[in-house]
Amino acid sequence: MTNTGKLFRMRRLSSANDGKHLFVPLDHSVSDGPVVPHDRWHDLLRDLVEGGADAIIVHKGRARLVPPAILASCALVVHLSAGTAHAADTNAKVLVGDAEDALRLGADAVSVHVNIGSDTEERQLADLGAVATACEAWGLPLIAMIYPRGPRIVDPHDPALLAHVVNIAADLGADLVKTSVTLPVRRMAEVVANSPVPVLAAGGPTDGSDLIAYATELMDAGCAGLAVGRKVFTSANPASLVARLAAVVHAPGVREDLSRFPTTMTTGAL
Repeated sequence: MTNTGKLFRMRRLSSANDGKHLFVPLDHSVSDGPVVPHDRWHDLLRDLVEGGADAIIVHKGRARLVPPAILASCALVVHLSAGTAHAADTNAKVLVGDAEDALRLGADAVSVHVNIGSDTEERQLADLGAVATACEAWGLPLIAMIYPRGPRIVDPHDPALLAHVVNIAADLGADLVKTSVTLPVRRMAEVVANSPVPVLAAGGPTDGSDLIAYATELMDAGCAGLAVGRKVFTSANPASLVARLAAVVHAPGVREDLSRFPTTMTTGAL
């Protein structure tokens, strides 16, 4: 990456400047409904920043409702794709914004969603490529949220398939890629080893196992970070949960010494 603007903005996506990232997606309000009641929105943002999130991910309209002072130490990512749980094809995603929209809002990066194996894969790939071109022109980092999802996918956790998926993202211009997790989790090391861009893990343990242990295994496998959304905003103590995850992502030397953080957490998806 030689684009100076991208380099500056990429640095803001890692608060510890260690090339590791803890993102909190909050774009679920378009796909599934409200993340939290409106009167708790600012409190949630403060909790995420206090806990040590590197960035939040929201849609462009929601970004207008984020007071700049709250995000003084946390980056803003504007998500450009949308689709709802009520659509005839829930794997279909369309662009609802562009790089220029995000820049006007003060975003540090944008993200685009692509479902490989879906009936609309062709259009989604074209959208990713078009956004990548604009991001390169504007010096804006691009995060590809790319997953094997659709009627042609047999095993969405297959390491070889996920290695292919992350390479699609890189080849079309993504600077960071967020994708599903292999089963077993340790095989994420194979996906990371085959990716020319940093890989962020999405999704939580499906067997009820401990989230922190799960996150630690992903970081040990070489992931560049985590994208933890629903698990955080449904937590009884979002600040505490984010702090524990931030310790895993940015401070491996203290992974075994997390007693200072409360453990009021529930299991679920990231």
